[in-house]
Amino acid sequence: MADTNDIVLGFWDGHDSGAALLVDGRLVCAINEERLTRRKLEVCFPRQAIRACLQEGGLRGEQVVQVAGCTADWAKTISRLWPESKERYYRLRRRLAWPGLLDPATRLAKYHLTEWPGNRLTRWLSEQALGRELAALGLGEARLTLMDHHLCHAAAAAWTSGLDDTLVITLDGVGDGRSGSLHWFQGGKLRPLASVAARDSVGIFFEQVTTLMHLRELEDEGKVMALADYAPPPDPASNPLLELIEVRELGFHARLHASGLARHLKRLYWSQPQERFAALAQQALETWVVQLVRQALAHTGGHRLALAGGVFANVRLNQRIRTLPEVEHCSIFPHMGDGGLALGAACLAGAPRTPMLSDLYLGPALAAESIAEVVRASGLPHRYLGDPVPEAARLLTAGRIIGWVQGRMEYGPRALGARSVLARPDLPGVRDQLNIRLKKRSWYQPFCPTLLDSEAQRLLSDHHGPPDRWMTSLYHVREPFRVPLAGVTGRDGSCRPQMVADDDPGRLARLLTALRQTTGFGVVLNTSFNPHGAPLVHTPREAIDAFVSMGLDHLILGDWILDRP
Repeated sequence: MADTNDIVLGFWDGHDSGAALLVDGRLVCAINEERLTRRKLEVCFPRQAIRACLQEGGLRGEQVVQVAGCTADWAKTISRLWPESKERYYRLRRRLAWPGLLDPATRLAKYHLTEWPGNRLTRWLSEQALGRELAALGLGEARLTLMDHHLCHAAAAAWTSGLDDTLVITLDGVGDGRSGSLHWFQGGKLRPLASVAARDSVGIFFEQVTTLMHLRELEDEGKVMALADYAPPPDPASNPLLELIEVRELGFHARLHASGLARHLKRLYWSQPQERFAALAQQALETWVVQLVRQALAHTGGHRLALAGGVFANVRLNQRIRTLPEVEHCSIFPHMGDGGLALGAACLAGAPRTPMLSDLYLGPALAAESIAEVVRASGLPHRYLGDPVPEAARLLTAGRIIGWVQGRMEYGPRALGARSVLARPDLPGVRDQLNIRLKKRSWYQPFCPTLLDSEAQRLLSDHHGPPDRWMTSLYHVREPFRVPLAGVTGRDGSCRPQMVADDDPGRLARLLTALRQTTGFGVVLNTSFNPHGAPLVHTPREAIDAFVSMGLDHLILGDWILDRP
């Protein structure tokens, strides 16, 4: 066991709360509270995530001497003192509660309040509220440090990138009075270059677009991006959104405040088809952020990027940045939104090893005994396989759709072959079948491929750098392969792949290799194993319940297979 001084627990208690544990500079566990409370994008204090991290590390609370959180602005402090306020907003945002008459005014007040940076008073009040929560978990004697919101985003991007002499850019909605930051990362240190004020937030702009389109802000921005693919590319000369924000002096300058922006967007949306409005917003976001990136690279003379913050969940934007001629290497932190802040806080408080991420399988594993017990008690037809790869390859080749649950759970928003639903990407109508019948979500949402590195080289036209292990960017599928990969290819010929090393000894790589032998492609359609609106399955019981409710053909759970009755 490491010295207690080398044990650092990071946590985040806001939108998509969670925890991360570093022991002797090594990332032992990282998990978000939603996986344990079963409430998507949970906002409560991450009690269960902290307990899971301690259990995974074999630690007791009193062994942890350093605890790091982040954000002490007015909005966050108020939510800590009155947790019911953020619970009300959570229910409203997720459409779990009917909006009241004051809802529009409440939303506008939220935008104004979140712009106020913290001070000594808010920091002290936050520390008192958080201290009580930590004490209840046996961490009352630990030293608590609250870090800056965007510094945590930057730390997560920098220390997981494996790069040095790197420009680090963070962009999100707002936190600690800022909506973005620019740092230079060298020798394990972050040097600040510039910051973006809260009122100039491109993240808030896209959030307001999402709300206006009757989607859930902080959750459905990806739907806006996906819907934009169904409109003709807008002419930049006639895009009225582009004039709303100006890029200058390594930052943004918004022409309108959040309240004025909301009214202006509402007027523009009135006269636009939904998919065209989405395309206008997507084009505006890409234009502004690409201009900022180019200005910052020219200012620093750098050619390498590390990116984090919720804005970089937009994979179409990431493709634009990744393929800029002046970008030599672009690393995007895979848990780019606020759900990754706990890891960033832990990095700032500890001494992380670099590179930090060899994989993202950082959650709890499923015990073989627990799986066997639940499978036998399920009442469903089942068999013990030992090695599930040959049977999974046979079923997928035959056109079956399977749930696939193996090993430790993924960290972050993407299913990466540990808690996944898998299918052949060339099945006729597979996208509609999964979207409408099985996952019960919007028809236009795309699915992603998981493929071998060698297949990425063969199938993708703009893959020239390091492999993308975590689905953080779009890539274009070569024209001859768009029909065989129709289930994972968008209207513009793009896909968001997870690339797996050919020589990886894990079951996922072996499954892809087996599929290449039977189908000619080491590729599988991979989507998250969860009913729509719910987090990834966590326990064996949850996996079986989801298997039944979603109507999948088979469930491969560890070494067992369950068949649909």
